[in-house]
Amino acid sequence: MSNIETAEAMIAAYNAQDVDLYVSYMTDTACEANYRGDVVREGKEGTRSGLAAAFARWPENHAEIVEKQAIGDYVIFREHVTRGPATDGSALVEPFDVIAIYSFEGDKCSRVEFIR
Repeated sequence: MSNIETAEAMIAAYNAQDVDLYVSYMTDTACEANYRGDVVREGKEGTRSGLAAAFARWPENHAEIVEKQAIGDYVIFREHVTRGPATDGSALVEPFDVIAIYSFEGDKCSRVEFIR
């Protein structure tokens, strides 16, 4: 698979709320982070548990790829994210756009950074 196909497969797994499949595309030390900022999910296990918690809170969570581009070892997506109602009764999160930058080491994603 190309890097862009791998990132697309990650989004498909994300939308299916299949955390095990999602992290299978990542290196063991991969992370998710704010762009040039704090790591929000560390390693496969941190990503798995963090996404599982998010999906439990927002079972209708969905990301749509609006634009995509591959440059070297990077894939850049503009995604439109909808959360739906939260199970914990918190306020509805308005749909939002995010730029996601997927960094690759070989055929695995090593880092995802979000600009929002």
